[in-house]
Amino acid sequence: MRAIRLEEKLSAFSEHWSPKIVTRFNGHDVMVVKVKGEFVWHAHPDTDDLFLVLKGRLTIQLRDGDVHLGPGDLYVVPKGVEHRPVAEEEVHLLLIEPAGTPNTGDPATAAAKTEI
Repeated sequence: MRAIRLEEKLSAFSEHWSPKIVTRFNGHDVMVVKVKGEFVWHAHPDTDDLFLVLKGRLTIQLRDGDVHLGPGDLYVVPKGVEHRPVAEEEVHLLLIEPAGTPNTGDPATAAAKTEI
């Protein structure tokens, strides 16, 4: 038995926009990801999208306004709402979502999620 150290997990990779699964619970993936720049506009038709900022500042662009997040801030994009995460500098995030959820909302364009 060992605690999961998120900083240790985040130090194990450098690529952006490529979520890494650190554990699973109740059919959900718990992931860390590094982001920088703009992601694609997308929506998740069947699930909400949870963002918890661990380090840095993230803007979640919505069609009707932006949400600005800093360390310790959490935001949930409701299912079906189009959004685009944007990070001017590198941001570290914790994500929780049902296992197998594509990060773009579309399996054909989603990045593969790997375990670390």
